[in-house]
Amino acid sequence: MTTAFSTWQFWAILSAVFAALTAIFAKVGIENINSDFATLIRTVVILLVLAGIVAATGQTQALGTISAKTYTFLILSGLATGASWLCYFRALKLGNAAQVAPIDKLSVVLVAVFGVIFLGERLSAANWLGVALIAAGAVLVATRS
Repeated sequence: MTTAFSTWQFWAILSAVFAALTAIFAKVGIENINSDFATLIRTVVILLVLAGIVAATGQTQALGTISAKTYTFLILSGLATGASWLCYFRALKLGNAAQVAPIDKLSVVLVAVFGVIFLGERLSAANWLGVALIAAGAVLVATRS
């Protein structure tokens, strides 16, 4: 039996809600602190929370059972995440959350393009139209009038 909790759509919507809250909380939180140091504090909190969740739910895995390819791509993902967070917090420090967040969400457009180029994913004409509309919407929301 499929429940709302077992669908990707449910978790994607929650991700969007928490990402929105992240922008608002971060904008207030970095007001009187260096953005890189703020990113460090955020990262430590995330590390502690995730370690607690993994330990509490018994989702640990022996490190030796993980392939070199998996390690390589998880490390690259971690580096990209860290770079993204540093840039995001710096942008929030300098700009308005309502303008920074939409530009950050251009990542959706880039994921679609990179997915096609690097992963061989296929998008229909309607999908490409959606990608174009997301790009246009992000630019329109971020543009000051």
